[in-house]
Amino acid sequence: MKRSLVLAALLCGSAFAALAQNASRPLSFVVPYPAGGPLDISAHLLAQGAQQALGAITVANKPGAGGATGVDLIAKAKPQDNLVVMGAVATHAILPHLGTPLPYDAQKDFKPLILVARVPNVLVLTKARATELKLQTTANLVAFLKAHPNGLKMGSAGNGSVGHIAGEMLKALANLRMVNQQYAGAAAAQKALLSGEVDLVFDNLASALPLIQSGELVALSVTTPDRNIALRDVPSLNEAVPGFDVATWFGVFAPASLPDKDAQNYARAFQAALADPKYKDQYRKMGIAPEDMRLQEFADFVKRENRKFQFLISATKIKAS
Repeated sequence: MKRSLVLAALLCGSAFAALAQNASRPLSFVVPYPAGGPLDISAHLLAQGAQQALGAITVANKPGAGGATGVDLIAKAKPQDNLVVMGAVATHAILPHLGTPLPYDAQKDFKPLILVARVPNVLVLTKARATELKLQTTANLVAFLKAHPNGLKMGSAGNGSVGHIAGEMLKALANLRMVNQQYAGAAAAQKALLSGEVDLVFDNLASALPLIQSGELVALSVTTPDRNIALRDVPSLNEAVPGFDVATWFGVFAPASLPDKDAQNYARAFQAALADPKYKDQYRKMGIAPEDMRLQEFADFVKRENRKFQFLISATKIKAS
């Protein structure tokens, strides 16, 4: 009898230990894009800043299918899997409207936690090309294209990317004709710009900023209605082309099944990390002004962006390639 009780106690202890191990499993922060980009850097900063409140946090890059591969891991996850993802405008507001079926439902499969940043793309060309064509402002560019339809090539980071949509939106609002050449990612589009293969790119601000600061690229405008903290002298494109407003945004999402109490804890910890002065300078170098939008407010924002890009994609007739 005594032996049975000891055995039972050992079994219960083993079961408890297994549960405890699962409960203490490190939180894994999935980035659905390659390492080194602004989403990846931001995820590492958030992981560092939140680990005191949430325990060990690992960052895992799971790129593929324009971000859909990594995001789908969280859509299919259970709360005990301890997974969150750095979702973005592409994964949650653009891909759902390109006509290709997704393995996840951007609205139903996730619980939005916090918005990390809204960052403009920036319309850039090389200094040599700007000097040659005398293009120093967006107004100069519009006038040139009115006089020379299809006289310039614009590069973008692939079909349905923010840069692609921005280019099509500029053509539609200003009634311009211009070739939009697509590449496999932002790095490839920027390389094509620097080599002279294309004339213009709506580049990610974080990627373009060092080249703008060095003088290699000229920035004509940013794609948000307001100017950016990193480029205070560069006007908004909206100033020359009224109605223009396109931003790259990204934020943290959990599986929809995550309990509200856990979601609140995660959101609070990540928001504190985002506001930590220790990391603010690193965000500023990427042109990022940290946001303060959490839970339901962030969820409502995602819904609005979804409707907005559904309209833009339909209006500019962008289809899945």
